[in-house]
Amino acid sequence: MNLHQIHHIAILCSDREKAVDFYVRKLGFPIIREHYRADRGDTKIDLQLSPETELELFITSGRPDRVTNPEAYGLRHLAFRVDSVPETVAALQEKGIPCEPIRMDPYTRKAMTFFRDPDDLPLEIHE
Repeated sequence: MNLHQIHHIAILCSDREKAVDFYVRKLGFPIIREHYRADRGDTKIDLQLSPETELELFITSGRPDRVTNPEAYGLRHLAFRVDSVPETVAALQEKGIPCEPIRMDPYTRKAMTFFRDPDDLPLEIHE
């Protein structure tokens, strides 16, 4: 078996404008392509995360809200590697994105923290 890297990560979003504002304008991921899928009644927006990895945003309605506490089985959060957590937190806060306090990962001994997307998906930044 040859599973050697992640091709894409799919995220369900409730509002196109909020998702584009957050992921494209604030976080800076460029749009690769966008398609309305009439057969599914949603819009799919592909974003460039890295040269090898994409984020797929599926803009749809009628889905249940994300379960937060207690957490449900499945994807817990996405983590992005950054050069400096304090600098990234400052940049996020300048864009109006609140972050949790910075803490040290007890295993890697690197700085990390969390923030959330418009649909309450936890996103982590980690050095």
